[in-house]
Amino acid sequence: MNVYKPTYFDTFRCIASDCPDSCCQEWGVQVDSASAAFYRNLSGDLGDRLRQVLVDEDGETIMTIENRRCPMWRPDGLCRIQAELGHEALCKTCREFPRLTHDYGDFVEMGLELSCPEAARLILADTAGEQIVTKAEGGEPADYDGEAMAVLKATREYALSLLSDPACSPNQALALLLVYGYQAQQLLDGDEPPEFDPQWILEQASEMAKPADRIDMFGFFETLEILTPGWAERLKTPGSPLPWAEEFRSLARYFVQRYWLQALSDYDLVCRVKLAVISCLVIRNLGGELVQTAQAYSKEIENDADNIDALLDAAYENPVFTDDKLLYLLQK
Repeated sequence: MNVYKPTYFDTFRCIASDCPDSCCQEWGVQVDSASAAFYRNLSGDLGDRLRQVLVDEDGETIMTIENRRCPMWRPDGLCRIQAELGHEALCKTCREFPRLTHDYGDFVEMGLELSCPEAARLILADTAGEQIVTKAEGGEPADYDGEAMAVLKATREYALSLLSDPACSPNQALALLLVYGYQAQQLLDGDEPPEFDPQWILEQASEMAKPADRIDMFGFFETLEILTPGWAERLKTPGSPLPWAEEFRSLARYFVQRYWLQALSDYDLVCRVKLAVISCLVIRNLGGELVQTAQAYSKEIENDADNIDALLDAAYENPVFTDDKLLYLLQK
């Protein structure tokens, strides 16, 4: 079985007490059943404390937060569970974060979550966008539509090549990605689209663009679930737009790698392509320091399934996110 991962994957190390925005802040952690049972049967002070902070909600066990942070977070920024019992005693969420695993049965794709500050730094610094392929034992027969997967893999590869093309600026590459998403959807639907001509597409994109205000995008995000007061304030008072730096190619590649194949679940690729474009636009137009802004965006949006679903729906339904307006904002 092949395992695919970005070249920076194995270099990731948690920076613990040096982290500027610890994953122990603001998030109520979902605790797997085996870990919950282990914690509830622990003796001593740690066991007593864990029994106080574990709650069952909707069939899941959650470690509640206190004063906007995990109750296991020590003043030195380290985890009490890990310090007293070792890394293997952590629940599944804390052991794995920010590592992502997409297991398709006959192959696995791995990555890092942008919502971790150190992972965000690695993701945005990756200008090459190369993957490492290793072999692993196990695997299962593919339980998916093989033809659809073949189309998604091929179109994703082409999309990534568009993002990496040095002949286009990062914002031009995103415009091409947006338009190519519709051609890729046609292929996924079994149709034969016309030949994709990047230069002609860019010329047409300039003509299609209609004036849009970046502030309107933030209004939509204010309607979503908001995790931190700081995020709400940033949406209300964004900074100056960031320049279209090369790191935006890395950012777009991250979204494409993470979400493209998920169209296998419902055969809806366009909304995921638009999610990638919208996310890059929002991060760019919020301003600030790019790594910190991208990480904050991911923490608020990607780590909330309801927010992701709302954004996928809005990609079609919200007039703020029509293609002509997105193309306009990409030119600014």
